[in-house]
Amino acid sequence: MNQEQFKAMPDRLLVWYDKGNRILPWRSEPTPYHVWLSEIMLQQTRVEAVKPYYDRFLHALPDIAHLAEAGEEQLLKLWEGLGYYNRVRNLNKAAKIIMEEYGGQMPGTQEELLKLPGIGRYTSGAIASIAYGQADPAVDGNVLRVLARLFCDERNISEEKTKLAVEAELREVMPKDRPGDFNQSMMELGAMVCTPNGAPKCEVCPLREMCAAHQAGTWEQYPVKSAKKPRVIEDKTVLVMQSDRRAIFRKRPAKGLLAGMYEFPCIEGKADEDKALSAVRAFGFSPLHIEPLGEAKHIFTHKEWHMIGYAVRIDELSDLEAVAKKGHFILADRSEVTESYPIPTAYAAYRKYLT
Repeated sequence: MNQEQFKAMPDRLLVWYDKGNRILPWRSEPTPYHVWLSEIMLQQTRVEAVKPYYDRFLHALPDIAHLAEAGEEQLLKLWEGLGYYNRVRNLNKAAKIIMEEYGGQMPGTQEELLKLPGIGRYTSGAIASIAYGQADPAVDGNVLRVLARLFCDERNISEEKTKLAVEAELREVMPKDRPGDFNQSMMELGAMVCTPNGAPKCEVCPLREMCAAHQAGTWEQYPVKSAKKPRVIEDKTVLVMQSDRRAIFRKRPAKGLLAGMYEFPCIEGKADEDKALSAVRAFGFSPLHIEPLGEAKHIFTHKEWHMIGYAVRIDELSDLEAVAKKGHFILADRSEVTESYPIPTAYAAYRKYLT
């Protein structure tokens, strides 16, 4: 690493950032709560996708006190579509701790922030620097990619020791008067110019003259990271069962994948119509009509769901409540499903048939 160039990097980045950074809702009012919420939402989610969620969440829960009092059903519904639902649960847990142990005021040092559920080194650095003006780096994939290309850094960014080393190196050159803007300029460069997918936009990069990968034409080689393990593939059949007035759901367990969310009843494997009808009858319901809904796929971090779906009209039996109770099903009023029941995005291809 060229130390002189490394030291010159912050000034160049800030000049570029000041000329044209994106106008984002959480940047216009960077309170600790706003920075915290936005950074959690932005993890593995695009900025444009986050904006409506951020606005809706703040409208419902405008501060930490309201977040601490929110129930799980409300939280999951507000988070519906963002995925990684433990993140919103951790927001709630941390908010309760802030109310109980910090008098409702979010702590302002990285050391204290790291004690809160769901806040790691990156998020704590972002909050401390942007909301409190502390000279703490916020090192995420964008930052690691930019620096790896800038200096043709061969260190494996998947390893924790690399992230900690980069954090220590950045701490030495961070401008003490604008640490938050510096961190955001690094994020901005990685998100808009030195992007992860496709060729970087070197022609508009403020650091191109000092970028070793640009000069050598080797940007595709960086960053160095460990190969991902192949995802586990699970086949399943989704049953969108509805009577005249109600839709049938099951609530997922309190722990594990999509914990606490509402899902359509499913059976393992990809069933044909006869097997699907047999499953409906085995559940205790009386099917009147079945219609195929086609195939869909949803990708999680470590697994993929390959699904086939069926819309099944069931008889509005007099003992429907008893059947549902016996099979641990949820009978949801069809007019209330959209507003009241958090349904995972994994079922988006079939949720539209709730009519």
